Amino acid sequence: MTDVAAFLQSVADIAREHGVFGEVQLLDNTLRCRAKDAAAEAWYTVARQHDGWSVSLSTADRWLSESIETDLMHFGDPMEELIEEELVELGGEGPVEPPKHYRADDRSYVFTSRVPMSADQAPSAAAAHVATWLLAYEAAFRNLGDMAGGDED
Repeated sequence: MTDVAAFLQSVADIAREHGVFGEVQLLDNTLRCRAKDAAAEAWYTVARQHDGWSVSLSTADRWLSESIETDLMHFGDPMEELIEEELVELGGEGPVEPPKHYRADDRSYVFTSRVPMSADQAPSAAAAHVATWLLAYEAAFRNLGDMAGGDED
């Protein structure tokens, strides 16, 4: 098992323990966690980003993405503040930069953040840190738009 795969396995184990995801899988050195109750398929992802890690939420469903954007505009809370509040609740810390939001080449809608890392973290502490960011991302997005399920019309 490569160092990246072993690291992601540790993050996956922590994600599974919390039970907030519908499915947790390792694919091509990427950790994917299915949003449990979203109105449409959506995935939280942990991936290697240059010399660090990123967490993201992606969905191919335009309406789900728009429902999240609408809530963010309506309530006026910046996404980075929502993520930071959840990090604090989980015992983590930032800084949290505003997530990038874009439409990817595969036509999915993506929110993504770089996870700030300390160079001197032990691998187990680094995995716990990244897992905390993943869990904070899930908690921050869970109550936005149709991430907690939508009305079936």
